[in-house]
Amino acid sequence: MIYKLSKQGMLHKNKNFQTVYKSGKSYANRMVVLYVLPNCDNVRRVGFAAGKKLGGAVVRNRVKRLLRESYRLNQFQLIDGVDLILVGRQAAIKADRMAVTKSFIHLCNKAKILAK
Repeated sequence: MIYKLSKQGMLHKNKNFQTVYKSGKSYANRMVVLYVLPNCDNVRRVGFAAGKKLGGAVVRNRVKRLLRESYRLNQFQLIDGVDLILVGRQAAIKADRMAVTKSFIHLCNKAKILAK
């Protein structure tokens, strides 16, 4: 099975991000904050963010790449019908992919969005 991130499965517009931030429920650990908002469509959409407090563009882009890779490899374990935003935290800067993936799975379990 090929694990790809599709364009239609991504949150792009600022309005969509703000809706998830305001109306969604958040779950956090040391490395990642996960915002979850059920949607009326039967699709799962995801967005990735890293704030300016993390550092320069190189650092922020690395954190977002780690988050994207963690999601990409585990997207088929998640339920459909939700909008997700993954936000990187300070601890994710020095972390490797396995640690970020473990944090992501932990938060998905906490949010009860893992498929049975």
